[in-house]
Amino acid sequence: MLAFLIRRLFGMAVVLAVMSFVVFMLIGLMPGDPIDIMIASNPDLTPADGERLKRLHGLDLPLWERYANWLGGVFTGDLGFSRTYNRPVLEILLPRLGNTVILLGLSSIVAILVAIPLGVIAATRPQSKLDGAINLFCFAGISVPPFWLALLFIMIFAVALGWLPAGGMGAADAGFFARLEFLVLPVVTLTIASLAGYTRFARAAMIEVLRQDYIRTARAKGLGPRRTVFGHGLRNAMLPLTTIIALDFGTLFSGALITETMFGYLGMGKLIYDSILGNDFNLALVGLLLATLVVLIGNFLADIAYAALDPRISFRALEAA
Repeated sequence: MLAFLIRRLFGMAVVLAVMSFVVFMLIGLMPGDPIDIMIASNPDLTPADGERLKRLHGLDLPLWERYANWLGGVFTGDLGFSRTYNRPVLEILLPRLGNTVILLGLSSIVAILVAIPLGVIAATRPQSKLDGAINLFCFAGISVPPFWLALLFIMIFAVALGWLPAGGMGAADAGFFARLEFLVLPVVTLTIASLAGYTRFARAAMIEVLRQDYIRTARAKGLGPRRTVFGHGLRNAMLPLTTIIALDFGTLFSGALITETMFGYLGMGKLIYDSILGNDFNLALVGLLLATLVVLIGNFLADIAYAALDPRISFRALEAA
């Protein structure tokens, strides 16, 4: 297990290093920089002042040298300073990352808890009216874009009915339970965005498993339908579904960017969006790297889940994979 952990952590570090270089270069190639924006917004600053400020902040250096300086600061714990908020990047990112983890965690848990029973029900009653209704719901959920769904929920539940707030997060010093009403609409939006796909994959995996010889053998020995489906079938069907959930985590994170922006939710997605629009390079770069890290951690947890779900899979097998 130790060798597996070391190998995966090393792989995650390599991916983050490559992503940091690519993202840094892409952001550096964007037109304009913070000093140009400062000069354009302040008529008292002269071009000579702009050149002096660029030399002071190292923006006159080649991109690769600026990246090397930034990477050296990372190893000393300095991730840079946010131009927009006039604070160190980490002081801004960590609270926003916590908000996004809460949003993604709640929506993922609800989606999985609903999708698995729906998929099992549809798989055990194929071609029935109930199966058709579940499939219709899934196709509708896959077809609806998250931003349209967010607008629909705001118009119905916030504007027309007035049951829930249209956006925001409540008072800054409010506790988790005081903010629950602000989480309802974003969580439901993200849940529907992922629920349909999870249900379809759960249904397909269960149908495939229920056709296996060992399921027919269990039925022939007189095992009840419930024990056959949940005791033998569901655990094996969870393996491909776990892969889909892990791979879909990045898509869910990008959906959170849209959802957070639509509802004014102060999470990582909205922060990255605002920092890119505001040419806050340090904040955008570290925010995108944290988003990459969250996806890598999701894939790592999926590997752990494989070993827990299937006794035939060991950490030694994962190391060789």
